[in-house]
Amino acid sequence: MITTFIAALLFQTPTPVQVKQVSGHWTLTVSGKPFTVKGAGGNGSWPMLVAAGGNSVRTWGADDIEADLAKAQKAGVKVMVGIWLGHKEHGFKYDDPAQVTKQYEQAKAVIQKYKNNPAILMWGIGNEMEGYDQGDDPNIWIAVEDIAHMAHKLDPNHPTATVIAEIGGKKVPAIHNLCPSIDIVGINSYGGASSIYDRYVKQGGTKPYIITECGPPGAWESKNTPWQRPIELTSTEKEASYELAYRSNVINHPDLCLGCFSFLWSHKQEATATWFGMFLADGTKLGAVDAMQKAWSGKPAEHPCPRIDAMSVDGDPAVDPGDALKAHLTASDPKGDVIKCSWSLVSDSGVIGVNGDKEDIPDAVAGAVLSSTNSSAEIKMPKTPGAYRLFVVVRNQHGGAAVANVPVRVRGAVPVAIGAKAKLPMVVYSNGSTDLPFTPAGWMGSTGNMKLEMNSSDTSHAGTKCIRWDYKANEGWGGIAWQSPEGDWGDKPGGYDLTGAKKLTVWAKGLVGGEQVTFSLGIIKNDKKYFDTAIVNGDKHELTQSWQKFELSLTGKDLTRIKTGLVMVIASQGRAATVYLDDIKIE
Repeated sequence: MITTFIAALLFQTPTPVQVKQVSGHWTLTVSGKPFTVKGAGGNGSWPMLVAAGGNSVRTWGADDIEADLAKAQKAGVKVMVGIWLGHKEHGFKYDDPAQVTKQYEQAKAVIQKYKNNPAILMWGIGNEMEGYDQGDDPNIWIAVEDIAHMAHKLDPNHPTATVIAEIGGKKVPAIHNLCPSIDIVGINSYGGASSIYDRYVKQGGTKPYIITECGPPGAWESKNTPWQRPIELTSTEKEASYELAYRSNVINHPDLCLGCFSFLWSHKQEATATWFGMFLADGTKLGAVDAMQKAWSGKPAEHPCPRIDAMSVDGDPAVDPGDALKAHLTASDPKGDVIKCSWSLVSDSGVIGVNGDKEDIPDAVAGAVLSSTNSSAEIKMPKTPGAYRLFVVVRNQHGGAAVANVPVRVRGAVPVAIGAKAKLPMVVYSNGSTDLPFTPAGWMGSTGNMKLEMNSSDTSHAGTKCIRWDYKANEGWGGIAWQSPEGDWGDKPGGYDLTGAKKLTVWAKGLVGGEQVTFSLGIIKNDKKYFDTAIVNGDKHELTQSWQKFELSLTGKDLTRIKTGLVMVIASQGRAATVYLDDIKIE
């Protein structure tokens, strides 16, 4: 079986893909024939994409690429294979040779293994790793160039692309100046997609480009309620955004734009459960699918999705606890089919993930819908103050739907989930402690090179036991967050109310001296639902072979919910390191 699989990989025949410029006009060819990207990102039904006139899909990483390529071959679509590159926001450092080298080798392994797969369209090197400011960090673009150069040497049959978040700052010149091996610029653009061509050319863009993500205006581009929640368009209103992005680039400027990937050929909780998804969670299509079918094939859907013309609530959308709200809906089916509406009220925490990071899916409020029809609903608002959204889903009998929501609010002081009240001083660790308030489970950095022995007998500051922390590599870094609850990075309640604490104290020593460590408190930012109410960063300390006491001041900090009571980071300094810790207290 294994021999057969390896043979299949070795004897696959790649489909040659080329990017060529003829008389100032860029074209993409597959097996010598012109190819316009009519695609989407997402793992929804790819046969349905083909039936709608699509021909390609995009991935952001290569974790499941083997299955994706097999699925693509079966469906008859080409794949822009994403090679994920690290983001600074996630701790990746492009000035760290060890991290950059590891990333390069990972990319090389993917390209080497799959370069002959006939489903591959191109290599998509990175996604928005340049950030949202100027985007001209040369270390990032040199790393991209090195991977692209390597890709061309290993695989002459497929072009390379890199994907940026919009085209502000100095991103376009940076790619053109520092990445000669990048053939295509991928651009993620939502509210500004219709003006990409003009702005790209104005910034000196001469490489061909592809719109790699497009859809409705993002939450960051939308109007807000008075309580600072983004107002979402109806799925019917969103259809125009998808069609406009395609027409403004692919149809109007085929000399420079090679195609477009719509976002998202699936569903996802991002700002809301319906903001970017072209489908509902159960696979029901929304109007964006119909819009792209018309753009891709020129043919309207035989059974189009229902339409929502208006949704509103009576009076002020901010009400007192327990009050009732009356909602109104104007919806229909373009072909007069029977429609059915379902209503729900969900909480709206306002927590939006960074860079599309995973978000919690809010629960529906049980018993909130008192009565409903296809044109109205009566909603009993919760007694708990805070922000909510009233959703309606309109379905027809042919697998199509429309969706809309209205932000609403219950007046009053929003309760803050605080941690359990802690008794001070709190012992985080001392002399073989086993009943720990925080668990050292949040490993970061080069985790495979770390080892933690909680009750070592090697040495101790007081008593007979201490913590031994080994970092076994001669490069990179490692870190450990002491968590409550264990394994949580802000998605679950927990932690401690440490109000009144003045300092965090740690006793530490090195095995040979010169080891560099940093001790901090708090690491979970307020983009998560349950964040550390204080993040106190410590200085870097150089250890000796003797025990030293290190203190971190907590005076004046909001300590009502501390989920990570200690954050330890160690740097290799070109050699392995061993650190001993003992008598860790918050007092």
